[in-house]
Amino acid sequence: MAQQATVLIIDDSPELRAVVGARLRASGLFDVVGEGGDGGAALMLAHEHQPDLVLLDTSMPVLDGLECLPLVLAVSPESKVVMYTGFQSAGLADRARELGATDFVEKGAPLDTLVERLWSHVGDPLPRQGPSRSRALRLARPDDPEPRAQRVLDEHLERYREVFDQATIGMATLTLNGSIVRANRALVQLVGRPAGDLVGLDYGVLTRQHGEQLDDALARITEGGEPVVSFEHPIGTERVRTARLTLTPVRDSGGAPLYVFAQVQDVTTELALRRSEEDFRLLVGAVKDYAIFMLDVHGRVASWNAGAAHIKGYDADEIIGQHFRVFYPEGERASRHPEHNLAMALRDGVYAEEGWRIRRDGSTFWARVVITAVYDDAGRHRGFAKVTRDQTDQRAHEEERRRALEQQAHLLTVTAHELRTPAAVIDGAVAMLRDGGDDLEPHERRKVLEAMASSALRLQRLITDLGTASDVQAEALALSPEPVSLRAALVTSVDRVRAAHGAAARIQVRVDHDVELVADPSRLGQALDNLLENAIRHGRPPVAMSGERTARGIRIAVSDAGPGLQPRLVDRVFDRFAHAGPAAGSGLGLYLVREIARLHGGEASYVDSGSGRPAFVLDLPAQPEIPRS
Repeated sequence: MAQQATVLIIDDSPELRAVVGARLRASGLFDVVGEGGDGGAALMLAHEHQPDLVLLDTSMPVLDGLECLPLVLAVSPESKVVMYTGFQSAGLADRARELGATDFVEKGAPLDTLVERLWSHVGDPLPRQGPSRSRALRLARPDDPEPRAQRVLDEHLERYREVFDQATIGMATLTLNGSIVRANRALVQLVGRPAGDLVGLDYGVLTRQHGEQLDDALARITEGGEPVVSFEHPIGTERVRTARLTLTPVRDSGGAPLYVFAQVQDVTTELALRRSEEDFRLLVGAVKDYAIFMLDVHGRVASWNAGAAHIKGYDADEIIGQHFRVFYPEGERASRHPEHNLAMALRDGVYAEEGWRIRRDGSTFWARVVITAVYDDAGRHRGFAKVTRDQTDQRAHEEERRRALEQQAHLLTVTAHELRTPAAVIDGAVAMLRDGGDDLEPHERRKVLEAMASSALRLQRLITDLGTASDVQAEALALSPEPVSLRAALVTSVDRVRAAHGAAARIQVRVDHDVELVADPSRLGQALDNLLENAIRHGRPPVAMSGERTARGIRIAVSDAGPGLQPRLVDRVFDRFAHAGPAAGSGLGLYLVREIARLHGGEASYVDSGSGRPAFVLDLPAQPEIPRS
């Protein structure tokens, strides 16, 4: 063996290389023939110098010590390789020896011990006394720089040995290239592998095909200088979980990364909760029928969903931060009704009401509102959840239903009234004929029979109107059209009404030129009867009925000598159940006139030209397209 052994120092810390190289040279036992900062440099220098000894760091960028070790031995088979590490790990030492390392030395060892350990592999044992021994240790004096060098090594060791094994989450120390050099008990349990299998293993193997994310994270630390990098990946074998890997570099005093600490936390439950919350947020955000948003403890808007924007008209950036009082009418704001609602929700946990609210454009809508006080897990009041639904259409429907019930009640009342009079007439006439009919004069008997016939006709007309109205409401009314003479239709209707009312029915008929139209004779006669009946019962004689051809078809007009409709009835006279008072009829006659006209393709209207003879007008096409039964 030569007087000095050749040695390579491979470590990514220039400061450590300088300290160790100076100590080895000062010993007089070693000739430092090269230094390098990564595995690539180790291979080149080992091939070039074929050194007696290679002092090889465990953690280096690109190619770490464990990966580099068998390659160094391949290019320089006679070299002794000593792994130099900052970790205390029997498993790591065993793995290094399996790969061909001659020794495994911790960086915390005193430099004199390092010199002796290295020399023991390439030279004769140092004598306990004598020149060689004193030469090897000649720098270990109080005024020597040895304490400073030792402090550098102690700094490395102290950084590497932070709280580790007792951590309740998985922890590992990785080389800069991602190989595991130490793993704690929690990580062993999480991955489901024996501890010995983890040492020297590329952590990327544990990520279940997410190794590219690990490589990117390590590059961001070693090349980008990022202090913390994390990502999530599946982990485990039999029971696959989701882990969050957080990487933090351990740097030397110059800021260069030495190793990487890895924290591996099982976040499966957390992710499930996060996804559930995200799904709920997406659900709330997508709902458009309900305004769902949060208020802070003072009542200011803190969140805003699509439904709130749709119903209230505000974009999120316009309303967040404003007090929710802006949604209330001025009178309720003046009376502090919004604040009262929050107070009730805070007192009772939840508060609900219905009322008018204001949109961004100033329009109003009827709202159903629920306000719920929200507390965190510690019981602290965090604000209010507010759910608002636009009930305007529902309120209109409810109002329509209420009106329909009122109309039905009115119909029953009027129908009872309409039935009572003719029924009483028929009942009285029958009793008169039964008990004293033989004593009646012929003209008296005729009047009684006419009264009975008129009352029966009145009952028949009411029954017909009720049935027709029901068919119209159910959209079941169909027509049986056929050619009809206009003059014949008007005269027949006048005869029916005169038969019912006798001398009181003073009706004038005018048809200048008879024309033919296509219509349902029965339904047309029902409409004409109702127009004449309306004029006789509510107008003044004489009643006039006329028919004429127009450019679009046929026009039939019925008028009387009365003053016409009251102004309040003009716009709704053809509506169902429209009436002028308790004794004004069922409110179905004119409604049916309009519906029958429309079924024929025509229209009914009330015309007041100011000439003193306002009239009800029926306009029909001569050849309509009408539904058939």
